[in-house]
Amino acid sequence: MSASRLTNSKGIANSHLETEKTIKGSVLPVLERLHTEIKNKSKELSKGAVKGSKEVDKARNVTQKHIELLGQFTASVSASGGKVDAANDPYVLQRGVNHRLNKQVIEENNNRHDLIEIQNSFAQFEAHVIQTFQQALQTFYQAVGGQHERQKAMYADMVTTAQKIPPDFEFKGFVHRNSQLLVDPSAPKREISHISFPNQNHALTQPLIAGTLERKSRLTGYSSGYYVVTPSKFLHEFKDDDDLRRDPSSELSLYLPDCTIGAVNGEKFNIKGKDASKGKIGSAIAMSHELAFKTHTPAEAEKWYNIIKQVAGGSATYTDSVSSPISPVESGNMSGQQQPPHYEEKNVTPVQTQGLTQGHGSGSAGPVSAGGQAQEPYNSD
Repeated sequence: MSASRLTNSKGIANSHLETEKTIKGSVLPVLERLHTEIKNKSKELSKGAVKGSKEVDKARNVTQKHIELLGQFTASVSASGGKVDAANDPYVLQRGVNHRLNKQVIEENNNRHDLIEIQNSFAQFEAHVIQTFQQALQTFYQAVGGQHERQKAMYADMVTTAQKIPPDFEFKGFVHRNSQLLVDPSAPKREISHISFPNQNHALTQPLIAGTLERKSRLTGYSSGYYVVTPSKFLHEFKDDDDLRRDPSSELSLYLPDCTIGAVNGEKFNIKGKDASKGKIGSAIAMSHELAFKTHTPAEAEKWYNIIKQVAGGSATYTDSVSSPISPVESGNMSGQQQPPHYEEKNVTPVQTQGLTQGHGSGSAGPVSAGGQAQEPYNSD
């Protein structure tokens, strides 16, 4: 009996040693690796989320500054009707706000996409944690399975309980506890059309008339562009009416009260003045040029001429009658890549110089050059 008891005692001691060896060799390394993975995942979350948030904050600050600039010059023109730089025309500034707001929305949606990917990766990681823990417990159970029946029952109960935990149990609990902090994947993305900002669609940002005109160049003849007459008394030329693809800066800006307006000749009319799109310094050294414009029909030319003449005479308004854009050409026909139309006429049509009226509201007529001779149309292209 003593020998049996000694044998059994040695056997129990050896079983404990074997169990200890198995746990240290098969169970603990798995849990230690899992612990390291959890630490690394925590660092990954901290770095990724902070970087995306900084980019969003930077884009929002840029948009806010441009909105404040729009508010400043809109208030200035509304209060005093004073002259502003072409670059600070509320119409141009609003288009700039649209451009920066679009970039902000792209950064926000990119950050949203990154956060959703992080959330999804954490769902997979939580499942990996649960499954690894289940595997370690299974190994532990097998190691102590030959020991006392009560210990076996106890460990079996632990494993059974652990096996009932679904892979997404912890992540679902995390989402439930922090639902107010997480991004809802089912929520729609932001769209610029649903966003409003101060002074959006203010009367000063609405063109008196807008559409495509053809301007004559010495090199290429007539070429199309998108032109706008604004309540700030500018005639702006743009490549197109797209605010989102590029920052909308004018190719040419004429301050109409400083210009001389030629009479309508069929589909054509002329304007003589300085390009104000280069700012105060550029405008000061710029030379005055006579520009020849052409519309699709005489009626359109008359409409453009009347509005330009009214603005140049200092009587332009931005009440309800002119607050909405007036475009003689459907916007669907506008394109930043239009080519100059082909005309059969080969001889250059003389510039209309008779009936010219000077801006500033004088209403007086006079020739453009000495002797009343017509000048050749000039284009800075």
